[in-house]
Amino acid sequence: MNSDASWKHLNQSNQGEFILLGVADRPRLEKLLSAVILICYTMTLLGNTTIIVVSRLDPRLHTPMYFFLSNLSFLDLCYTTSLGPQMLVNFWGKRKTINYVACAVQLYVSLGLGSTECLLLAAMAYDRYAAVCQPLRYTTIMSHSICFIMAAISWVSGFSHSLVQATMTLRLPLCGHNSIDHFFCEVPALLKLACVDTSVNEAVLLGSSVVILLLPLSLSIVSYCYITTAVLRIRSAEGRRKAFNTCASHFTVVFLFYGSGIFSYLQPPSNYSRDQGKLMSLFYTMVVPMLNPLIYTLRNKDVHRALKRVMGREPKT
Repeated sequence: MNSDASWKHLNQSNQGEFILLGVADRPRLEKLLSAVILICYTMTLLGNTTIIVVSRLDPRLHTPMYFFLSNLSFLDLCYTTSLGPQMLVNFWGKRKTINYVACAVQLYVSLGLGSTECLLLAAMAYDRYAAVCQPLRYTTIMSHSICFIMAAISWVSGFSHSLVQATMTLRLPLCGHNSIDHFFCEVPALLKLACVDTSVNEAVLLGSSVVILLLPLSLSIVSYCYITTAVLRIRSAEGRRKAFNTCASHFTVVFLFYGSGIFSYLQPPSNYSRDQGKLMSLFYTMVVPMLNPLIYTLRNKDVHRALKRVMGREPKT
């Protein structure tokens, strides 16, 4: 059965809807998860919006580091918004459904944003490398135009990767299968619905995930190896502490996001653990975006001072 016939059959038999099973068979866990997601989504909105506003309003934060951090905050806002509200509606409602168009859009947008974040974190690691290891040439290496180009490449590459994956996944014949064992539309979960051999899709997913996940992660690790070596050479204890604090925040985000993403995508969907896969997906789509503002600002004195200046509690001079 070809893809067009498959989707025609799906539309006729199920009104073009998917059933998102989630944890509907465990009402108590469903209520707990709905509360957790609501808290994460609310804190994500507040934290990331604050970083964007403060970075825009305070001229002292008009630096490459905060340019990329603002990009990351905007990305996380979009990422959680592409998934969170729909999950909450399904948790609270009796019908756990999503129509085909909404599922396709959700798949493309969420995967595009997640892929972009992988690449953007690598760009941020390079920025920290340039700041610590090449301080005299930093303003030349990380000029405004270079920062813009790096961010643009991250966004374009991320959504190009998503376009390929979403197109290949949505063209698979489903033969009327419409029950997705997940909280939202994600590639590994949708591949399980196909009634044909998905080995090609799995191979492409694995290969592209290596490029999107492992390559940026490797670049980040190499950057931090150089950074660690350079920091250890700093004679001032205060200078070492400040450098480590700044870089430790970013490396924590890298570890959390890449770690959960690798668990979800760098394994065949046939080996995808049902409960662990779902919880890991919630972690990198809802929990990590909530933690990013906290990780970057809790020990960041520049952001603390900027917040005070924006709120009028500290002189702007």
